[in-house]
Amino acid sequence: MTAPVKESIDMNAIDKVDIRVGTIKLVEDVKKSNKLVKLTVDFGEFTRTILVGMKGERENPKEIEGQQALFIVNLAPKKMAGEISEGMLFDIGYADGIIPVLAQPEKPVPNGTRVG
Repeated sequence: MTAPVKESIDMNAIDKVDIRVGTIKLVEDVKKSNKLVKLTVDFGEFTRTILVGMKGERENPKEIEGQQALFIVNLAPKKMAGEISEGMLFDIGYADGIIPVLAQPEKPVPNGTRVG
């Protein structure tokens, strides 16, 4: 069953969100959490640490190392389980109760490429 479409927003709201392609260089366990892993993501001119709740969703979270995905890079840093997250991974499926997959470009693009 498909979820209802969220309420309408204007383009100004979309323009505030900075979504970029990054390559996941490293996936590390967050010892103080039974959900979180720590991603080190290369965005070309900068690197970010992004925490993701994918423990238990994948048998081996390290399988996404080396893959490109979409991330929000302008979220305020947030402390979780003693670590700081500097963005958010886009994945597909979690909100609909299926095992999430990465939102990815169809072919490799330069790290830091913006969506839109």
